[in-house]
Amino acid sequence: MDLFEKLLTDRGPLGKHARLMHNYFTFPKLQGEIGPRMMFHGKERIVWSLNDYLGLANHPEVRKVDAQSSADWGLAYPMGSRMMSGNSVEHEQLEQELSEFVGKEATFLLNYGYQGIMSAIDALVDRRDVIVYDAESHACIVDGVRLHQGKRFVFKHNDIENCERQLRRASELVKETGGAILVITEGVFGMGGDQGKLREIAALKERYNFRLLVDDAHGFGTMGKTGAGTGEEQGVQEDIDIYFSTFAKSMASIGAFISSDKQVIEYLQYNMRSQIFAKSLPMPIVIGNLKRLELLRSQPQLKANLWKNVRMLQDGLRERGFDLGGTNSCVTPVYLTGTIPEASKLIIDMRESYAIFCSAVMYPVIPKGQMLLRLIPTAAHTERDIRETLDAFSTVSKKLRDGEYATELPVNVPMA
Repeated sequence: MDLFEKLLTDRGPLGKHARLMHNYFTFPKLQGEIGPRMMFHGKERIVWSLNDYLGLANHPEVRKVDAQSSADWGLAYPMGSRMMSGNSVEHEQLEQELSEFVGKEATFLLNYGYQGIMSAIDALVDRRDVIVYDAESHACIVDGVRLHQGKRFVFKHNDIENCERQLRRASELVKETGGAILVITEGVFGMGGDQGKLREIAALKERYNFRLLVDDAHGFGTMGKTGAGTGEEQGVQEDIDIYFSTFAKSMASIGAFISSDKQVIEYLQYNMRSQIFAKSLPMPIVIGNLKRLELLRSQPQLKANLWKNVRMLQDGLRERGFDLGGTNSCVTPVYLTGTIPEASKLIIDMRESYAIFCSAVMYPVIPKGQMLLRLIPTAAHTERDIRETLDAFSTVSKKLRDGEYATELPVNVPMA
């Protein structure tokens, strides 16, 4: 069979719906400055789908530094990979400040979060080693685990008894292989919003010999007294052996970092293929991230305002009878019962009739017959945004219960 013929015959689980969904459910075009209200298909919507937790995307100091550093340096400098010709004082300064903030000896900047953690997992383990990881780990972790040529055991989501069972299996296996054990989980799970059970997993170190890698993409900047993450929140930051996070969420930027003991970071610097063979982060990104980190540390009111909005939104939804699952973070999932066609019609109604833009998740990510509407509150949202959203959720959920979405589309969707 011709390769292109194969691709067009089987377009994949999402691709087969592309003609129906494109530019509306998938690849939507939110226009205007990043914020709680943006334009979509020519109308203003209240947006709950952006991970700009602290509202830094349009913070005036951030915009000023981004613009000035771009004017000073352009996007080309430094050229080449960090190892060959792309290092700078500023790159190392950002690494040092991140290390101090998250309480680790050393840090390594990464170009992207997704490729970064994949490459880190690939570098940390070899075929003799065993990976034990949470079943609901993000796709980047799953893909990193797939690169592993040795054994891997998955434990039921946040199930410590099952985690220990997999650790027992792993411990027996490494006796034969002479390898080591790496446990991987998340600080905050981005879909359900529940924190990983870091304290309980760390306690298992008393009985098993393993190292703990935590992906804290949604916890960095939002969790803990200082914003240093979910480990700080749970009082176990020292027990996290390898701490990973991205700049793409609370920092409203791009890139990522990984922090650990100095010798471990040095090992990663010389063994992570995604960094050895990739161009260094451009200088404006690095300088912009230095400013973002400065604001994260010096303006605690940003996180305080974020959590004020989180509580207002989540308390309001719960008071109106909505199921938010087990979230204990900023991530706000709303679970409803309905079919995929009903979910599609509900989302269209939310966007077109009530000007609410949020993300919807369906089977196979969650069980059949359920729909998940995920909201990401930010420090930039207002009480008015929240009140209008709560009212809209009450209205559309009643329509769903009354069967209105089981018939025909409520509006004509202006598909692009």
